[in-house]
Amino acid sequence: MKLYRMPLGPLGTNCYILEDETTHHCFITDPGGDGAQLVAVLNEKGLVPEAVLLTHGHGDHIGGVQAVIDAFHVPVYIHAGDEAFLTDSDLNLSSAMGLTIEVHGDIKLVKEDDVISLGNHQFTVIETPGHTPGGVCYYGEGLLLAGDTLFQESIGRTDFPRSSYEDLIEAIKTKLYALPDETVVYPGHGPETTIGHEKTYNPFVR
Repeated sequence: MKLYRMPLGPLGTNCYILEDETTHHCFITDPGGDGAQLVAVLNEKGLVPEAVLLTHGHGDHIGGVQAVIDAFHVPVYIHAGDEAFLTDSDLNLSSAMGLTIEVHGDIKLVKEDDVISLGNHQFTVIETPGHTPGGVCYYGEGLLLAGDTLFQESIGRTDFPRSSYEDLIEAIKTKLYALPDETVVYPGHGPETTIGHEKTYNPFVR
């Protein structure tokens, strides 16, 4: 499994491309914008997208999704709690950035413990509500795609409509901190970290 990080969109959201090096098929997580640039990179690398995995439905994480759908006709995975965000620019906060971001296509809903496979690689869905009601992380291959749930020594904002600080802290403590300490965390913004580092140094969740 090979991982590429591409900061995309107005907030430089970390989009991750997960490549099965045997088949060159890939998953794309949270393409936040610059869809044409992302499509060009995928074509240049000879990658074949199988799906878009969304950790949540905020505009800075979905701004490039439609371009990927239009180019590759792939399904989009998201939790039911955030499905409405895909077609509501107020809910997904893109209207606050002066944008109207919507996603239309083959939407597939995920829930706790669902397993999504890419070749022989498997990723398990972990429900982590708080930043949004339908926030999820994807865990597998010793890594966690954390979206805006957990950052290096920080956590996702909970001052948005439909956010819950209590739910976020509970999800991090009971689910993410239960993962092996060596798990590499790839967040939606900023540098990677590990579960062990966050359990020791994150001032928001100890």
